[in-house]
Amino acid sequence: MALSSAYDIFWSEWFWLPENVTWKDLENKDGGLYYPQAVHLFIPLVLAVIVFAVRKSFESLIARPIGLYFGIKDGKPKIAPQISALDNSYKIKKFPTEETIKALEKQTDMTERQIQRWFRMKRNQERPSQMKRFTEASWRFFFYFSIFVYGVAVLWDKPWFSDSIQCWVGYPKHHLSTGVFWYYMIEISFYWSLMFSQFMDVKRKDFWEMFAHHCATILLLAFSWCGNFVRVGTLVLCIHDAVDYWLEAAKMAKYIKFQRLCDVLFAVFGVVWFITRLVLYPTKIVYSTLFYAHPIVGWGPAYFVYNSLLISLQFLHLLWTYMIGRIIWLQVKTKEVTDIRSSDEEEVSEEDTTRNGSGDHSLTNHVNNSITK
Repeated sequence: MALSSAYDIFWSEWFWLPENVTWKDLENKDGGLYYPQAVHLFIPLVLAVIVFAVRKSFESLIARPIGLYFGIKDGKPKIAPQISALDNSYKIKKFPTEETIKALEKQTDMTERQIQRWFRMKRNQERPSQMKRFTEASWRFFFYFSIFVYGVAVLWDKPWFSDSIQCWVGYPKHHLSTGVFWYYMIEISFYWSLMFSQFMDVKRKDFWEMFAHHCATILLLAFSWCGNFVRVGTLVLCIHDAVDYWLEAAKMAKYIKFQRLCDVLFAVFGVVWFITRLVLYPTKIVYSTLFYAHPIVGWGPAYFVYNSLLISLQFLHLLWTYMIGRIIWLQVKTKEVTDIRSSDEEEVSEEDTTRNGSGDHSLTNHVNNSITK
């Protein structure tokens, strides 16, 4: 009885649906119209496992050989010898100060150069290899480009693709085609796969921002699916997918040392990002849901949830635009594409040309990972 009551409360028409719309309006009946059902949301959970398996196979069988062909190293970093005094100091601070180095010299009878070299080796142990970065970027490029092409092919002849007001006209009698069905299922499964693979991938400075982005995207897609707001959902997906593969391509070019190509691709990424995330998304999506939807569809609590999630994505877009701006500013200053989110592997050599890790800090500005969805 309690479970039945909880079920009824959770699927309350008052919350999920606009005025004058009931769940019966979204039931599939004979008549040529097919509507999304909540039970379909279990499909992406299974697909997420398949997507993750495909990813690992792609990275191992396709991306890695390509990386090796272009000379990317696939070896493991040197392991720093265990020295208790240095290990204890490293746990406190990974970049030792001059005072710390002098104290360690007395404790270990090591020279300053040897101590700095040990700290660099230790830091490199915790960093992913260049090959891992390349294979991750290759997989994301492959998926984003493929799903964008598929999405455009599916949506090209749909009336709402060019006119967002058609997302609401005739609601809720919006037929779900087979192409749109699988477009949604694959996209949701990809974000589910990111939810758990993110903890195994290269760690980035905006880890939690990305995690929040994935959560907001999954919730947005799930809500839009249950209420049959799939039309506007497909536009959100297509706009997001249009930009990401450009950045992944730029990173791939960076890793194989095609710097000029990397700069060009990053410039294209910046232009496409601005057009899609700061122009099309707010003017075609957010504006449509805020001002076109309720006069046609009506009000409902879920309406405010949808818009809150859409607006939260826009705030994340603005945050990442700021980060991209910093990258571009650094590029103008250094004449090289840089990345403020992650660090590159530090060179470990017998000759030390820096002091107190200042040179090491400058290495954190190389592009190895991305600002992504």
